Amino acid sequence: MRGSVEWMERHQVALYVAGLALGAVIGLVWPAVAHPAELAIHPVLALLLYATFLGIPFARIGRAFRDWRFLSTILLVNFVLVPLVVWPLSRIVAGDQALLIGVLFVLLTPCIDYVIVFSGLAGGDEERLLAAAPLLMIAQMLLLPLYLWLFVGAEFVGSVEFGPFVEAFVLIIALPLVAAALTQLAAARWRVGRRAEEVVMGAIVPLMVATLAVVVASQVAGVSARLGSLLLAVPVFVLFAAVMVAVGTLAGRVAGLDVPGRRAVVFSGATRNSLVVLPLVLALPAAFDLASLVVVTQTLVELVAMVVFVRLVPRLVPTARGSAAEARA
Repeated sequence: MRGSVEWMERHQVALYVAGLALGAVIGLVWPAVAHPAELAIHPVLALLLYATFLGIPFARIGRAFRDWRFLSTILLVNFVLVPLVVWPLSRIVAGDQALLIGVLFVLLTPCIDYVIVFSGLAGGDEERLLAAAPLLMIAQMLLLPLYLWLFVGAEFVGSVEFGPFVEAFVLIIALPLVAAALTQLAAARWRVGRRAEEVVMGAIVPLMVATLAVVVASQVAGVSARLGSLLLAVPVFVLFAAVMVAVGTLAGRVAGLDVPGRRAVVFSGATRNSLVVLPLVLALPAAFDLASLVVVTQTLVELVAMVVFVRLVPRLVPTARGSAAEARA
């Protein structure tokens, strides 16, 4: 089993691309799979986060909470700098309110789930990102209505139902987090607990592949059917990811963070809360039905970008040894 896990870790990027492709093929060839796949998103994502949380030593999380330099930097990036970037980019789709609403919902909400996975793959600090997740979730719940009021208007904000946001947080973040903590406690006391922990942690790569395939399969048919309307949003998402990599890199450097912290800030700024915000957008009035497909389109663009960033960010934010080697080159 250990050999299989090591093989998957060495080839994980290729496996993630294969998961994206598999989901696209299944969703396009069998459109009827969209509904059951959509129902499976939250359970699969919860399992992925449970496995991810298991790899983070909870005994050291307290230290991450005390790192106010990191926490203040990640809050500044996501709730001050991101809106400043989103405002001009959103003008590209301002002529279509449904497109605009979808863009604003997804780009103004920082990711709190699989960003931990991708950041860890690139050498980012998973522990500090985990510590920041509750703060990011609470802050976006409080600030999203304000941003929507500023960018769209008070009438639209009154039509939004925020209950699915809280439900998603409980099911996707809180429950897997508690389960992981209990599993670590059992692993410290009983052999069967240690064995269970090893098995689940060894399944992180296939769980990520499954998550990517399920998300794409659930929505790719809808996206392809309205591709003409959605194409205008694609440049917005690509530009956002590119700009936020630069913004996050600069912010981490100015804040004087270490390399893992700077990489984590880059991923947090560039990765959005699409999977958690999707139920919230689906609860909007029927006039905004296109907004959910905008969110899914951002997911597809972002997942491809994350596969690239896993390779790119370590080069943009190299270790001291990497910097020295580049200087000699």
